[in-house]
Amino acid sequence: MFGACSSEKKENKTTENYQVTVPIVTDTSVVKDYVAEIQALQNVELRSRVKGYLDKINVDEGKFVKQGQTLFVISNQEYKEELSKSSAELKSAIADVKTSELELQNVKILVEKNVVSKTELDLAQAKLDALRAKVDEATANESGAKLNLSYTLIKAPFDGVINRIPNKVGSLIDEGMLLTTISNNKEVYAYFNVSEEEYLGYVKDNELNNQKEVSLVLADDQPYPYKGVIETVEGEIDKSTGNIAFRARFQNPDQLLKHGASGKIQISKTIKNALLIPQKSTVDIQEKTFVYVVDKNHQVQMRSITPKIRLSNYYIIEAGDLARTDQFVYEGLQQIKDGETINPQLIKLNTSKEQQPKLFGEKLSNKSGTAAKI
Repeated sequence: MFGACSSEKKENKTTENYQVTVPIVTDTSVVKDYVAEIQALQNVELRSRVKGYLDKINVDEGKFVKQGQTLFVISNQEYKEELSKSSAELKSAIADVKTSELELQNVKILVEKNVVSKTELDLAQAKLDALRAKVDEATANESGAKLNLSYTLIKAPFDGVINRIPNKVGSLIDEGMLLTTISNNKEVYAYFNVSEEEYLGYVKDNELNNQKEVSLVLADDQPYPYKGVIETVEGEIDKSTGNIAFRARFQNPDQLLKHGASGKIQISKTIKNALLIPQKSTVDIQEKTFVYVVDKNHQVQMRSITPKIRLSNYYIIEAGDLARTDQFVYEGLQQIKDGETINPQLIKLNTSKEQQPKLFGEKLSNKSGTAAKI
């Protein structure tokens, strides 16, 4: 009698009821996040090309300016005098050339009449050539003086916004000193790094040849209202990080985005026939993830799986980890043991959109954030 009771208890223990289910097979849209650096379409430094005192500042920091607008004026009296001197030297050189040309004509006449030798003609020609060279030199000096004088007016190279102005009126400006920077923010570039593995996936899916559309999330976690497109990919992979840089372009009509800002690029990718299993149906042991698969004899066996993407309540797993018809224990994994015989109760996971949890998370193979919708 005691033996029969013991056997009955043992049999009841090995045939305990457990809910089991099968993977969800569905098309899933996964959104991957990448940290992005925002840069203006044009952002250049305005530096002085001549030395002098800063006489005028015609703009203020943060103001919009038009192309060709005068921004700074450097004292130019010295450069005006240099121009006057160069112009006078040019006029003098031109006068000397005209005098030398007359002398050459006279020498030619004398040579024709055999009054002087041909050597005198050669000397007169050489003198004229030397004076003409001086005219060229004086012309270049005058052009240089005009150029230096023009450098005392610093103008906007394009329409844009003026940034910080470190020097004030009266400051002594050296050649090459930074006066300010100007940014053209009508459009912006967003640079972000993608792993080599993901880059190859985009190439194989032919998603880089059709101006793929992307979204931008700002630093305050609010979505940017305008979509962007991936324009180009850098020419080489960074050996130190294993990443390759992408560049996306965004319209910026409201001037909301500024040069140097940060954000997150979101790229949507559709995964066809993705295999999803609930996270509650898995157990982690020594950095590996397992499920309890039920065989045809109702015995449970631990099987290692590879979660590709973590969602809020689900994992997207590798296609070869489980077959579509494989049954696995849905919950209660703490009480079950490998090799144990159970009484499986098959349930069907609710895949209707109304019952779906909000899906989000990160790709497990790298640091890129992801979000997903079924």
